[in-house]
Amino acid sequence: MPSDPRRSVALPLAGAALSGLLVAAAPVAGGPVKPASPIYGVTVPDGYRDWRLIAPALEDAPLDELRAVLGNDLAVKAYRDGTLPFPDGAILVKLAWKRTRSAEFEPATVPGRATTVQVMVKDSGRYPQSGGWGFGRFIDGAPVDEAQHETCFACHEARVRNHDFVFTRYAR
Repeated sequence: MPSDPRRSVALPLAGAALSGLLVAAAPVAGGPVKPASPIYGVTVPDGYRDWRLIAPALEDAPLDELRAVLGNDLAVKAYRDGTLPFPDGAILVKLAWKRTRSAEFEPATVPGRATTVQVMVKDSGRYPQSGGWGFGRFIDGAPVDEAQHETCFACHEARVRNHDFVFTRYAR
């Protein structure tokens, strides 16, 4: 792990199947520096908004959020094939927004203010202490502080150990 985990660049990866995997690495001279999660060094992957939908979700009180989980090609293939554990290189991104009533159609709920972007990166060699997953939680593009961030794996371990530490199920 580099001395400053906030300095992160994309690692060169063999094969297009792993494209989009971003983790902390030593900065490359002149390369972009992306904010990284304080414990795992995970960054928000480039192009994630173009990934496929894994599933939507609704969070009731106290968060009262609409959520969507997106996955890179490896994650989508693992879901479709029923592969557990997920392969190294699989990435899941959860987007969350405050629920807001639609101005045009009152019974409908629409996304309001964005709250967080959460990232899970599968790399069993890099993250053996957390089931092979690295976690990142970002608000307005900045990683949350370590105290909040440490809860990610503990919650996943306590509730979804038998599903490779992943809550989201594929919406077919």
